Amino acid sequence: MNLSQPWTVESFGLCFASLNDSCIKTVYSPVLRAPLYLLFTITIILIVFGNLWVICTISFFQQLHTPTNYLIVSMAVSDLLLGAFVMPPSMIRSLETCWYFGDFFCKFHSGTDFTLCNTSVLHLTFISIDRYYAVCQPLQYHSRMTTHVSVFMILVSWGFSAFFGFGIIFSELKIESQKSEEVHIACKGGCLALHGREIGVTYSIVFYFLPMFIIVSIYSRIFVIAQKHVCVINNYPTSSSSVTKKDLKATKTLAIVIGVFMSCWTPYFMCNIIDPVVNHTIPALLYEVLMWVAYLNAMFNPLIYAFFYSWFRGKSKLLYQKLFKLC
Repeated sequence: MNLSQPWTVESFGLCFASLNDSCIKTVYSPVLRAPLYLLFTITIILIVFGNLWVICTISFFQQLHTPTNYLIVSMAVSDLLLGAFVMPPSMIRSLETCWYFGDFFCKFHSGTDFTLCNTSVLHLTFISIDRYYAVCQPLQYHSRMTTHVSVFMILVSWGFSAFFGFGIIFSELKIESQKSEEVHIACKGGCLALHGREIGVTYSIVFYFLPMFIIVSIYSRIFVIAQKHVCVINNYPTSSSSVTKKDLKATKTLAIVIGVFMSCWTPYFMCNIIDPVVNHTIPALLYEVLMWVAYLNAMFNPLIYAFFYSWFRGKSKLLYQKLFKLC
């Protein structure tokens, strides 16, 4: 996007005209802002209601209360909170190029953003472990992946993420040793969030690339074993295979969830790795664009469940009919 185009940038000003220490504001043309506000608003609505529907569908039917689905519900709660509480202020900050909600809410908003991002990564890590036992050690699956274990995984995901998310923000920990000038500028109307250069290479490696490496390694092992089970099931349909087609399909679908997550988030984290190498010359606008690409992941998961889980479509239809009758 070329900021020199007249239809893109209308003028430059101050976030707070009455303050001497106000941040500089970029005023985008209404031709650009209006459709983006509409697009972001529609995205937020789809994220909130899509994930709320996932939560309600699984929660309403007792037969769907499984350890795997508990993790799916918890991750849907994370995506729901992202859409409801993080994305609306982020939308205003991105399009108005100013933060109008105060310093404390800036820190709280950034801490929440950290927490929800970390929560999603940890949930996907635990889901990959769940799928490993379901496919690679099916005879031990029900004894090892119990409801209590699933709840423990959920508590660890949220607790660990909140501790580090809010801890990093409110302690004002500086992860990088060298900062760009942008980070040091203290002005009214600015708010450097999770998707900013201050989170650094260390955070990207420890909290994203390392878990993703673990997840990919586990799933690589899963699919090697899964191919063997598929051959057995196809060649000997009446054999007493300990892995069912349902388990294999669930593993494939959750692999798609992980693949979509990586597609959405990896470009942003790659920028964090590259930015120090190129002396922090990556444009701030590119960070904003990649931030919203990452946010889109929260909208895709309910769509994946709807397209690839027949049980989800069936139960969703049944839930809709029940709610329709009540109305």
